[in-house]
Amino acid sequence: MQATASFTRLERTLTQLDHARLHKLAAHALQTRGATDPIAQALEEMLDCSEIVAPQDASPDLVTMNSRVELEDPANGERYTITLCYPRDAKPSEGEVSVMSPVGASLLGARVGQLVEWTTPAGVHGSARVAALQFQPEAAGEYLR
Repeated sequence: MQATASFTRLERTLTQLDHARLHKLAAHALQTRGATDPIAQALEEMLDCSEIVAPQDASPDLVTMNSRVELEDPANGERYTITLCYPRDAKPSEGEVSVMSPVGASLLGARVGQLVEWTTPAGVHGSARVAALQFQPEAAGEYLR
């Protein structure tokens, strides 16, 4: 049985730079791993359906790459912070979560206030509300980060 993973299919907005970089990342993952990478497949589908904006036009409530995101567990209200990063920079124990993980992919292009959901390859379901953005590169004028 093939492992699967999924994440919420929200209407997504991505910056041009994030879209271009992630398209290359997903295409490379699909080329090297083939159809065995469910996150890369789902990410490719999301990229094809997303609204694309210039980095300077990104809304300050939009989760972009390298954003520091405050999440709230809808079950108990507990809050925690993660940074959405590229796979090479991921350090989950330090709160740096890869966009190629179910949690990371669910956050990309989401907005403050939205509930995101994901399912891991092991079948574990999770969800969180995007409570706040503590840092967004575009809001800080860092358009090439």
